[in-house]
Amino acid sequence: MSTPTVADVPQKGFFGHPRGLLTLFFTEMWERFSYYGMRAILAYYLYYAVSEGGLGIPESTALSVVGVYGASVYMTGVLGGWLADRVVGAQRAVLYGGVIIMLGHIGLAIPGGMTSVLVGLVLLVIGTGLLKPNVSGLVGSLYSEDDNRRDAGFSIYYMGINLGGFIAPFVAGTLGEKVNWHLGFGAAAVGMAFGLIQYTMGRKNLGNAGLHPVNPLPAEHKGRVLGRAGGIAVGFVLVLVLLSVSGVMGLEGLVNLISVISAVLPIIYFAVMLSSKQITKIERDRLIAYIPLFLATALFFLLFEQQPNTLANLAEADTDLNVLGFAVPASWFQSVNSLTIIILAPVMAALWMKLGPKQPSTPQKFVGGLLFVGLSFLWVVLSKSVAGDDGKHLPIMLAMVFVIMTVGELMLSPVGLSATTKLAPKVFASQTMGLYFLAPAMGQGLGAQVVKLYSVENQQLYFSIVGIATIACSVLLLLSARIIKRYMHGVL
Repeated sequence: MSTPTVADVPQKGFFGHPRGLLTLFFTEMWERFSYYGMRAILAYYLYYAVSEGGLGIPESTALSVVGVYGASVYMTGVLGGWLADRVVGAQRAVLYGGVIIMLGHIGLAIPGGMTSVLVGLVLLVIGTGLLKPNVSGLVGSLYSEDDNRRDAGFSIYYMGINLGGFIAPFVAGTLGEKVNWHLGFGAAAVGMAFGLIQYTMGRKNLGNAGLHPVNPLPAEHKGRVLGRAGGIAVGFVLVLVLLSVSGVMGLEGLVNLISVISAVLPIIYFAVMLSSKQITKIERDRLIAYIPLFLATALFFLLFEQQPNTLANLAEADTDLNVLGFAVPASWFQSVNSLTIIILAPVMAALWMKLGPKQPSTPQKFVGGLLFVGLSFLWVVLSKSVAGDDGKHLPIMLAMVFVIMTVGELMLSPVGLSATTKLAPKVFASQTMGLYFLAPAMGQGLGAQVVKLYSVENQQLYFSIVGIATIACSVLLLLSARIIKRYMHGVL
C-alpha cells in the first residue's frame, strides 16, 4: 500500500523526500546564515569605540540590546503565525518576511549610527517573525500526517538550520572583525538575498502547501481587523523608535520596556486559558503541569542565549585568540553550537531510540537541559581558573562552554514543542504553540536585565551565581517531577 501524499506537492526529488524540502532547506539555511552572521558581531559593533568603527555605547547596554532583540524575534513569531493562518498564507509570509529581513540587514550595513541600527533591528524582528514560524510549518505541509518520512524530513531541514549557523560566523564574523563591521552586516544581507532567489525559483515545488490561509478572516471583517491591527503595530513601533532616538526614553528605557513585555505576555496567556470555561478539568490540570516546564524553558534560554552577549564578550575581551600564530576572530566561537548539534543530534536521537520506554520522562529531560546549561556556566569559572600565562581563557576551554550548553539544548529544546502539543487544551491548540515561543522570549527579555550584572572583572562571581542558581532550579524540578507527571494525566 502506498503512503498517502499531499496533493500538488512533487513527492520525489530530494533524497526520497518531496522536492519542496530542497527549497525550504536552502531558504532556512540562508536565513539562519544571515541571522547568526549578524548576531555574531552585533554586540561588538555596538560597544566597540567609535575610533574602531563601532558605536561606543556602554558595554552592559550593548549586551542587553542583543538580549531584547532575541526576545522581540520570538514575540513577533506569534503574530507571524497568526498572519499566515488568517491573512496571507505561509508561502507569502515566508516571501515577505525574507524581503523585510534583507532590508533589515541592509539597514545595519549602512553607516547611519544608532538610528540605522534601530531601524535595521526593527525590520529584522518583523521579518523574522513572519518567516521563521511559517517556513517550519511549510515543511510539515509537504507530508500527510501518517507519512513515515515526516520525522526524517524535519531532521534534514534541521541540518539546514545548523549548516547556516555554522558557516555564518566564518564569513560575516571575519569580514566584520577583520575588515569593516558594515561589510559583515552586508554579507548577512547577501545571504538572505540568495535565500530569496532560490525560494522564488523553487516555490513551484511547494504546490498548494501553505498557499492560502488555513483559517482566513471573514471577508466582511478582514479590512477592519487588518487596518486596526496594522495601525496599532506601526504606531507602537514608531513611538518606540522616536522615544528612543529622541532621547526621551533612551536605549536603556527601551530595553527595560521590552523586558517587561516579555515577562507579562505569558502571564496574560496563562491567565486567559486557565480561566476559560471551554477547557475540561483534565486539560486545566495539564496546563498547570505545563507551567513549570514553561518556566524551565525560559530559564534555560536566559542562559543559553548569552552566547551572543556575555560569552561573545568573554571571547573578545578575555580569551587568548592567538592559535599557532593566527589571530582567531572572536565571532568564530558562535559556530561551536551549530557544529555540536550537527555532530551530536543523531547520537542523541539514537540514544532515545535505544532506551525506548526506559528513556527519561519529559520533566526529567527538562531537568537535564537545565542541569547542563547550569554546568556550562560553572565551566566558565573552571576555564578561568586554568587560564593561560596571560590570565586569559584558553580557546578550547571556552569552546567547551558552548558544547556543554548544546548537550542541554538537545535534551530540552526538541521535547519542548512536543510537550506543548501534548498538554495543550483542544480549544487553545494553536495559541499554546504561540505560548511556547514566548518562553525563550521571556528568558531573553529577563536575561537582558541579568547581563547588566556581568563584567569581565566579576565574571567568576557572575557565572558562579547564575550557574548554581540554575542547577538548584533543576533539582527543584526533579523533586517536583512526580507531581508534574500526575497532573499530566498519562501524557509521557
